[in-house]
Amino acid sequence: MTIPRLIAGAMLMLATTASLAFDYKTVGPNPVILYDAPSTKGGKLFIVPRGAPLEVVLSYGEWVKVRDVSGDLAWTEAKGLTGKRGVIVRTPGLKVRATPDEAATPVFTADKGVLLELAEPANSGWLKVRHKDGLAGYVKNGDVWGD
Repeated sequence: MTIPRLIAGAMLMLATTASLAFDYKTVGPNPVILYDAPSTKGGKLFIVPRGAPLEVVLSYGEWVKVRDVSGDLAWTEAKGLTGKRGVIVRTPGLKVRATPDEAATPVFTADKGVLLELAEPANSGWLKVRHKDGLAGYVKNGDVWGD
């Protein structure tokens, strides 16, 4: 293979990688089972609670390969996921603020691992989130997983 072909191939791979966007779905009203294969006959690995975000890596018929917050890959039935978005807090003692500003008054504090509903997508690095008890506020998108 010649050098120009190698360079062209590398540039094509970089362009393809840069255009990929993360596709997150949220577990619907019922918990879902994660399997080691795209079949209910596969080995059961985990049960994921309702509201938890999962990153969709691959679709295969009625099954999707997903990545969870810990980075593990597994399969689940697509029918158990919804487009409603949730995020998981990554930062211990995360202050959820009244406005998208580091100096804004905290509305509440969320512990690492808490599930929050995504109320508005990222805007200048901030997300509007809502707790299940109804409190809402803003967090930096780097402080949560699933956005």
